[in-house]
Amino acid sequence: MGQPNPTERIQTGRRLTYSSVQTANSEIHQGHLVLINPEHPIRQTISSDRLLPLSSIPTIHTLHDGMLLDKTCLRNLAILLEACQGMNEIIAVSGYRTKLEQEKIYESSLADNGAEYTARYVALPDRSEHQTGLAIDVGKRNKDVDFIAPAFPDSGVYKRFKQLAARHGFIQRYKEGKESITRISCEPWHFRYVGYPHAEIMEQNDWCLEEYIDRLESRTFENDHLVFENERSFTEIYYVAAEAGTSTAIPLIECDRYYLSGNNRDGFIVTAVLVKGSRTHV
Repeated sequence: MGQPNPTERIQTGRRLTYSSVQTANSEIHQGHLVLINPEHPIRQTISSDRLLPLSSIPTIHTLHDGMLLDKTCLRNLAILLEACQGMNEIIAVSGYRTKLEQEKIYESSLADNGAEYTARYVALPDRSEHQTGLAIDVGKRNKDVDFIAPAFPDSGVYKRFKQLAARHGFIQRYKEGKESITRISCEPWHFRYVGYPHAEIMEQNDWCLEEYIDRLESRTFENDHLVFENERSFTEIYYVAAEAGTSTAIPLIECDRYYLSGNNRDGFIVTAVLVKGSRTHV
């Protein structure tokens, strides 16, 4: 990123001071809000320093050794498991996968389960969220756990996990009723980290990730932003289309902290957070 350049603009009758940072267009394919599906394959390279082994948190039970997740995703998964009191009853079934691992899983499912089942539950290589390190399959901890479709009931600690997931930045990625959009059958066990408050907004509006990314594209910097408010902060979310060339100037409204994510499609999503009491906002 380059140095911010202070500027002003008027939005809906109020003057906003903003700066800008220069971001490489390759960053379109990085971030917690990247959309991965049949039309938008993974185009990022996952560096090893972004991943942590689940074994670094001994209280998390895993189906196999060596499982990895994105650092932020793993940290929030541990907090979520503690919050729902599910450490002893929920098992992590599958986390980060390399492209080669996804190819083997896909071919194995074709051989064992057939093409129809595989198309419903297993993503093609480079179309799997697991390759980002931001997806986690969870299941009921018992003797026999199905790797492809683990049991994850809608009761008890498992229901509490689902109810608290959005508060900790996770969405159930493939929900019933969204199959025509996601192209994947309902998977109660597959959770994707997108961050807070994005997960909360999607949950409140019953939007899948495809729907959320589509809606954000109308919330440009020049127009009204998507606003989320809670007792601690005031957050504005908006979209910036990538400019021609190798980089894009990202406008940033005045805030206490901000996060950038590519959408893996055509631009960037800015999440600008203003902590209540830190300064005056209207």
